Amino acid sequence: MNLKMAAYITATMATTASAFSRSTVLTAARRRTIATTTHAAPRIVGRRSAPSSFFSARTKFERSHRLLSTAEAQAPAETSSADEETSSSSSEDDDALARASLKSPFLQTMRDRGFLFQCTNLSDLDDLLTSAESKSESVSAYLGFDATADSLHVGSLLQIMILRHLQRSGHRPIVLIGGATSKVGDPTGKDESRVMLTDDIIKKNTDGISKVFQKFLTFGNDADADGTADAVMVNNDDWLSSLKYLEFLRDYGTHFTINRMMSFESVKQRLEREAPFSFLEFNYMILQAYDFLELNRRYDARLQLGGSDQWGNMISGVELGRRVDGARLFALTAPLITTSDGKKMGKTAGGAMWLNKDRLSEYDYWQFWRNTSDEDVVRFLKLFTELPLG
Repeated sequence: MNLKMAAYITATMATTASAFSRSTVLTAARRRTIATTTHAAPRIVGRRSAPSSFFSARTKFERSHRLLSTAEAQAPAETSSADEETSSSSSEDDDALARASLKSPFLQTMRDRGFLFQCTNLSDLDDLLTSAESKSESVSAYLGFDATADSLHVGSLLQIMILRHLQRSGHRPIVLIGGATSKVGDPTGKDESRVMLTDDIIKKNTDGISKVFQKFLTFGNDADADGTADAVMVNNDDWLSSLKYLEFLRDYGTHFTINRMMSFESVKQRLEREAPFSFLEFNYMILQAYDFLELNRRYDARLQLGGSDQWGNMISGVELGRRVDGARLFALTAPLITTSDGKKMGKTAGGAMWLNKDRLSEYDYWQFWRNTSDEDVVRFLKLFTELPLG
């Protein structure tokens, strides 16, 4: 089974430059798909959250002719105590109703394949996407990638797949390259400050990571085209590097409070570890929030996508757009992916699993997927392939 999974994903990297073509490996893999796992309900902002793991561990998988969707595989929720039973049941019912009533094909895909973790105003976002789809219009959504290396790794493939599903649903992906924010360094999940990168290194890294998106997304010639699903690639260095410090503080600094910023999990974890946290890094969340405002103004971006570790920064962008421009913006996160043994996705004892072929051989890339643990196979097939769910 793992052999088929490795074949499919490797083939995807090599052949998806054409308009969402399916490789012959997909047909072979479909015959060997595995099913019947259980998981906790995806988490929706403002509601009682379930455990972050989407699938319970199983040492053996039952043979099946199709993959079960996340909604079908959902396990009944458990109540923790008699005192909490009523409120817990009510919030879980609300969560289940919100997920079950999704009409947008994109959000249905996010839910069924296990991408949906947190979302602001899920029902309103569903209405926005559904309304646009009924008019053959597109909603623009963006996802950011800092240029900290000259290639992305397998962990970033999850985010790329989200953009791919977005475009296949008729909406416009915006790939944001963090040419400017790479000069600051994202402190999320780090015990120490990132190494300061020179402009030349950032330029080299930007060129390197930009290549992989061409394999998964269809880009148009006109970045300002309205109502199309052609992907757009932009660099936040275009607007952040020209900001005037005092004017920026005066115009936008009043919308951020230290109290709120200190409450974000990424900040609390850094301080709890008693690791140095520079003022430069502390500004990263403000710059990321401003990116959302600027992308809304320039490209009408209404939705920011990202990993759950970016939730605090993404919420700041939603709130900044509302306070400054009165914009109705949304944020949606995917869970951080770890393997069944708790290791970070894309990291191995031999180093990172890079997506660019000049950084990692095709053989090593194949072996990474070939060696996938049985406990992870079904989950990874849903996340990293386009095998039909049923």
